[in-house]
Amino acid sequence: MKTFSALTAALVIAGTFGAAPAQAQQKFVTIGTGGVTGVYYAAGGAICRLMNKDRAQHGIRCSVESTGGSVYNINTIKAGELDFGVAQSDVQFNAVKGLAQFKDGGAVSDLRAVFALHPEPLTVLARKEAGITKFEDFKGKRFNVGNPGSGQRATMEVLLPALGMKTADFSLSSELKPDEHGAALCDNKIDGFAYVVGHPAANIQDPTTTCGAKLVSVTGPAVDKLIAEYPYYATATIPAGMYAANPDATKTFGVVASFVTSAKVSDDVVYTMVKAVFDNFEDFKKLHPAFANLEPKDMIKGGLSAPLHNGAVKYYKEKGWM
Repeated sequence: MKTFSALTAALVIAGTFGAAPAQAQQKFVTIGTGGVTGVYYAAGGAICRLMNKDRAQHGIRCSVESTGGSVYNINTIKAGELDFGVAQSDVQFNAVKGLAQFKDGGAVSDLRAVFALHPEPLTVLARKEAGITKFEDFKGKRFNVGNPGSGQRATMEVLLPALGMKTADFSLSSELKPDEHGAALCDNKIDGFAYVVGHPAANIQDPTTTCGAKLVSVTGPAVDKLIAEYPYYATATIPAGMYAANPDATKTFGVVASFVTSAKVSDDVVYTMVKAVFDNFEDFKKLHPAFANLEPKDMIKGGLSAPLHNGAVKYYKEKGWM
């Protein structure tokens, strides 16, 4: 009888421990994005959708979190509270080098690139009654420079000094999030805002349609100097007629959205995510208009300052892209 009891106990224990690996296989990963009306949130959603499609096979469940944007995402990845995030290429560069927003905290040595996404022009919108024809016309006006931790705020902190301007030159320098700036413009609470975003974007479309807001070109010698000085900037054009009340092309400059992670995230998880995107690439491109012209071979080199994650490299080598 004792033998039977011991055997029964052994089987129960074995069964308990035998169940553990199946439980352990369930992994959860989170992607930090941006405001819910921006392209970052759509990009994160698109990636998660493709990854979750086959979660029965790989056991990884992907979720998206709306966040304050590029700087927030990288800092939160560094803290181990996010697995992946979307970030502007200039913010990625600063994180790797320990510059600007990362000067006090130091370089983010564990930051790893996964792939580049869509181009992101600096997009400046003005209230149609404000009489703005160039960026310098915003002196003395109410301008939204963006919320702390966002990519547009980071870009404004470079652009303003280049133009010989500072936030004190605005009669009001607001820090609204992207989900708030369109309504504020149409409600005559601000005269303009800057937003770094892929196009077409809902929160550019809304104020142009609702109150005839005007796109403002950002060009000139100061901008040319920035492009020459910083490897992550390039000239950009928002096509004519893309938005209501804006029949002409708008010339500006911008960065590239990039998808990043930490060296601490396992190779298997990163490999699985990269495979989910590129094995279903035509489906991915259809998930947002900003992805329509993406090319895989450009996405593994353009705008990437951090080293590529080993899990991503494994996939790219298998495809013969590296």
